[in-house]
Amino acid sequence: MLAAAGLLRGYRATCHWLSLPLLEPLGTIPVAERVVEDRNRMTGAGVSAGIDLGLALAARICGEETARAIQLSIEYDPQPPFQCGSPRVADPALVERVSAMRREFQEKRREQVLKVGQIGRASCRERV
Repeated sequence: MLAAAGLLRGYRATCHWLSLPLLEPLGTIPVAERVVEDRNRMTGAGVSAGIDLGLALAARICGEETARAIQLSIEYDPQPPFQCGSPRVADPALVERVSAMRREFQEKRREQVLKVGQIGRASCRERV
């Protein structure tokens, strides 16, 4: 959403690994990390990385002690039963299987991203 709105143009950012390649057509520099901070923008990848991002923001706004209290209060103590939560560590066959299951959805998403990118570029030209 941030990239589609043009708010990440020229910024380093992250998102879910399947959508990471969709950032570049929107002028964003994709980074395969859990939390990315670039100047005044912060982004997170995936579900648990969203919690990481929230805690990082809480620390930034309210201090580390408050962020630690939040982490404890939500009992955020990630200990995944399997070490396959990222394509960097998952079995390549599993990565391909999940990618294949999502391929149709991701293709539709890619088409939408390309349209948004074209609209954004046209809008910028109109303003000049």
